[in-house]
Amino acid sequence: MSKTAPSIERKRQKTGMAFITPTLLIITAILVYPILQSVVLSFGESSIDGSVPYKFVGFKHYFALLQTERFWNALTVTVIFTAISIPLELILGIGLALLLNEHFRFKGIARLAVLFPWALPTALNTLMWRWMYNTDYGVFNAVALQSGLADRPINWLGDDVLAMGAMVTVAVWKTSSFMALIILAGLQSIPRDLYEAGRMDGMSRWQEFREITLPLLKGPILVALIVRSMDALRTFELPFNLTDGGPVTATESLSLYAYKVIFDFVEFNFGAAIVVVQFLVIFAMSLIYIFTLRNKD
Repeated sequence: MSKTAPSIERKRQKTGMAFITPTLLIITAILVYPILQSVVLSFGESSIDGSVPYKFVGFKHYFALLQTERFWNALTVTVIFTAISIPLELILGIGLALLLNEHFRFKGIARLAVLFPWALPTALNTLMWRWMYNTDYGVFNAVALQSGLADRPINWLGDDVLAMGAMVTVAVWKTSSFMALIILAGLQSIPRDLYEAGRMDGMSRWQEFREITLPLLKGPILVALIVRSMDALRTFELPFNLTDGGPVTATESLSLYAYKVIFDFVEFNFGAAIVVVQFLVIFAMSLIYIFTLRNKD
């Protein structure tokens, strides 16, 4: 009996490894290898066609990056976009989740409607908003002019502040439903007995939310914040399709800047350094969330 149990356990381990190994190989090929290749390229110089052999140059590209004004602008734009959009998405996502957690008619249709913006591809979603922001025939200018709120067309995407506000608006409209989806799953896992006990103690709806709901939602909120922050810090499709980083570089994110350096300026070693720095920023942000918002006993 004692010999059979370890044998069965070894078979289970081998079966598990057989299922996991293909996935690990795919992850390594798709994710790990490009990351390692970017790190190697960022510490060297070479040509894209292989005519110039790879030469190790140390931190040369990183020192040059720290002295590049456009890099600091892209980093600032990315941080500002993340700092403004994520809290708005979280607040709206919590509100939507609380609403969808209630019992009312056509709740299934309401859930589908809330998830519709998230289901739309980012490129299609952004192009749709770009048409609405258009200065000459966009719906926003039509409403503003006809209602008397403006006496002339507003260049929504041609002003530094308005362009950033437009980008944040599109991000909040699209991804608040993602926040709501994660938080709704957390709400449905909270035992109803806790609310019944709270009502017996005379708790108001606000006290229930503050003392019961919010503490038990720390886990889902942490997951939503980490996922969305990582996505916001590497945002590319949104500025690329909405403003192309303009006006000038007012909405140029790190991802968009790296794209232009690599594909427009064909400086892929320098671009690899930007990508590595961006990865470190995302990793640091994730650690901050984990250590400040993690569940405590």
